[in-house]
Amino acid sequence: MTPEFRKSSYSNQAQNCVEVADLPGEHLVRDTQNRDAGHLGFTGPEWTAALGAIRTDQV
Repeated sequence: MTPEFRKSSYSNQAQNCVEVADLPGEHLVRDTQNRDAGHLGFTGPEWTAALGAIRTDQV
């Protein structure tokens, strides 16, 4: 299955952009400006924890 990346709602206009893609059982994140570098993959629980940390400024 080919991931369909979209711009994250956590990206801003100051060129700090990431893209995310959702696959069954996995969530992918990559740098918009460096797409060829690959992506990071997270399981559902890891993704939930990562988003929680971002939302509470723990990252």
